[in-house]
Amino acid sequence: MFAILVSGRLVQTNYELISENRFLFTIPEADTINHVAVFMTGSTPFPEGMGGMVYFNWPEPDTPSNWKLLGAIANEKPSSIFKISNLKSSDHQLVNGCTSVALYNPFGQQPVSHNAQIGISIEPLQVVSEHVANKTNESMSNFVQFCQKMITNFVNFTSSFSVSQSTMVPNPNETYVPISSVQNWYQNFERKLSLNPNFWQSL
Repeated sequence: MFAILVSGRLVQTNYELISENRFLFTIPEADTINHVAVFMTGSTPFPEGMGGMVYFNWPEPDTPSNWKLLGAIANEKPSSIFKISNLKSSDHQLVNGCTSVALYNPFGQQPVSHNAQIGISIEPLQVVSEHVANKTNESMSNFVQFCQKMITNFVNFTSSFSVSQSTMVPNPNETYVPISSVQNWYQNFERKLSLNPNFWQSL
């Protein structure tokens, strides 16, 4: 009924049936995967009034599963492509928790292999729509918060470099900020964002 496709790999149809309405795919060596396509094969449609919620899980040792809703598929929308690179833990990019320790490594840095999981849960379309709507609203709320945090951080950072130039024209009463401070803020913000996409939540 279902299949998934990762770029550069064969189509996967070997899901595990967890219960009557829950299906589980395992994606081996998923560290380098950025997107995954989930689709119906066309052999069996959803029952009338039903759809499928698609979840992602990145299993971590000694940690309870943390399933994240990606979206949904249905008879009217039998396929979808989901971005998963931003859902994977940054800890998996480290080797033994170290990023700067010099190790004997004659073959270059090799990625640590891990398995990811895609789960599909068949639910009534009303339930599917409600969950997807809640996910969209949450994403929009997070985006608004991100923008607010970013602007506040920018203003606070650049203000610390501001100087009042009473002799400057055209408006001697204005406070001026060196362009270098703006560049420094951008570089610092971009670096922190690349290390931890959620760092802004602690600002």
